[in-house]
Formats: sequence, structure tokens, C-alpha cells
Amino acid sequence: MAAAPAIPRTGSTRVQLPPCYYEGYLEKRGAKEKVARRLWTCLCGNTLYFFNNPKDTNYVEKLDLSGFVSLIDDPSRDRNLEAARLNLRMKDGEIKLTAPNLEARELWKGFLYSVVDLAVPTTLTLLPGQLHMLKEVVEKEKMRRKARASSRAPSSPLSLPLVGEIPACFRPVSRTEAEVLLERHPDCGNMLLRPGRDGSSLAVTTRQDLNGSVFRHYRVTQKQQGGYIIDVENPIPCPTLHDVINALVEKTAGTLQPFILEEPYEENITFVSSNDENGERTLHCAPSGPLSRAPSLPPKQVGTDRWSLRSQTRSPSSSPRSFSPSGSPSNSMRRLVLSPSPLSQSLTDELKQKLEKRRTSQE
Repeated sequence: MAAAPAIPRTGSTRVQLPPCYYEGYLEKRGAKEKVARRLWTCLCGNTLYFFNNPKDTNYVEKLDLSGFVSLIDDPSRDRNLEAARLNLRMKDGEIKLTAPNLEARELWKGFLYSVVDLAVPTTLTLLPGQLHMLKEVVEKEKMRRKARASSRAPSSPLSLPLVGEIPACFRPVSRTEAEVLLERHPDCGNMLLRPGRDGSSLAVTTRQDLNGSVFRHYRVTQKQQGGYIIDVENPIPCPTLHDVINALVEKTAGTLQPFILEEPYEENITFVSSNDENGERTLHCAPSGPLSRAPSLPPKQVGTDRWSLRSQTRSPSSSPRSFSPSGSPSNSMRRLVLSPSPLSQSLTDELKQKLEKRRTSQE
């Protein structure tokens, strides 16, 4: 039995879906379902859409493959001997799928791997024509994601709104921290607004109970003209961030409620001190009365006081010291130079005598 060929579909919902790469009947059974359902399945973009039959224009379920973990053949036998089973493991659970035959299962695996990995799988048993189809799907999906990312990216970084425009459920936390907050305080609400991962958008994180915590994250982008958009399949425009929260409350009939965590502040100032006798540390409450201010001292006149003290300690009769000329070092040196010593005097007389003798001998 050959794999079901792609069937063109029309309808308003079908037009709004991403391009369909492959479609056909699959039996689907989720982790919480006891009986498998035979649904017409369309792989549009990187999402599986499930319809009751090929003519329906509205899908009954969808499965985003961004949470894909693995795809494994299921060797267990089906009542239909030609049917081929496989297990699609996602981050939030496992889904059992059954294709009409082995060829259809190989094709489904090829298309699923192509849109998840953006590469043609090399471990499957496929014909050259089928491999060429997968190569085209990879190129189309790359172009689709690139166009989607460019259309979503804001032209300029998101400027923070005014304080008055930020809802009370806004928290400057990451995706993981938002999930922890919502799970830790279920009585405070199940929906909060937070910064987006890219730093230029916002996001809404929600938590609901369905046999455990189920978290969902919705991107909120800012428009150039002003206002915001809840970036879902059918975008929801909102004038303000308050309208974003109100729209989600209305769309879910009040199931989603803003997360308001009351964080009380202390009414008294407390401090810890040690007992001087036994060293025991105890908590004390500071007195709540008004602070007693000490009287301010007049400014000191440093320069005036200093000179006045000097003038008081100095006696009126005191005058600068004067040295006599006789005791000065310059006068003693002058006397030493002007009065020759006896030795120098004798040498001078001897030289005079020699000069006179030389003159007489020459005459």
C-alpha cells in the first residue's frame, strides 16, 4: 500500500497555516489517552495539525515540534498487519503514532527529521525522488523561518514603558524563574509578564494544572506605531500592556489571572547585638521616637585665633636679635687674611735678598 499523497486543501483556516509539506492519515494516542484516534495529519512548517477528515477546514489538535526529543520505531504488532508504529517523544511526554504501512512511516520520519534538524536524514530507506522532496522541504523551511524571524524582529530595541504603564504582574525574571514563581505561589495567580529572552520584547508565562504543571510562554512585541501584539497564530493587537493582560484573561474566560505576589515590608527597624556579659546575640527593635539632634557648635576661626595667641605669648619688649660686627665670621676671616703669619714674613724677606744679589751681579 503506497503512502497517501499530498491532498490540496482549501478553507480559511488552511490558508492561515504555514505551508504544508506532507499529509496523510495517522493514528494518534497521547500519554493521557487510552484509545488511539485516526486523524488526518498535516505537517505545516514545524507543526503537526490534526483534522477529523481531509475535508475539514478547522483542526482539532496541533503539536509544535519545537519540543522534539526523538522519533523511534515501535516494533510491537498492530491488528492491521500492514500498519507501522513509531513513538514520537517530546519534552512534555510521548505520543504514539501509527502509519498505514512501512513506506508511509519512513516518509513521515523523513519529513519530521527534515523540519526538525533542517537537514535531509541519511539513515532512512528512501527513493531518490523522495530524497529530492525532502531537500526541497529543508530549503523551504529555512526560508520560512528566516522570513518569520525578520518579520518578528523589531526595527529598534524595545524602550521600557513608563512606570505607570507596567502591570502589577510584571516581574524582571527569566523564563525558568517565572515558572518557579508560578509553581511556588499558586494562590497569587497563574500569569505573569516578564522580559523576553532576546532583550527586545516581552513575554507572558502561564501555569495551569493538568495532571501536573503545564507552562506556556507567549511573546509580546512592541509596534513601531505604538501598542503591543500578542504574537500567536492569529496576532492580537493591544494598545497597552494592561490590555495584553486583560485580553488573555478574557480569551480564557478568567482561567488565567495576573500573578500578584504580596511582599510586605517591615514596620520597625530591628538590629542584632551581643550581650557584653555572656556574648549572647539577640534581636532588638530600634526606638520609634524622633531623633534627638545635638546642638551645633559655632564654627572655629582658625586663622584669627592662631595669630592672636602668638601676639599674646610674645613680650612687648622682645625685639629681633642683632649680632655685633666683631663676632661675625666674616670679620674673623678678614683679620686672618690681612695679618700675615711670621713664617710667611720670613720667606718674603729672603726672596727680596736674593733678588738684590742677582741685580748686583748682573751690573
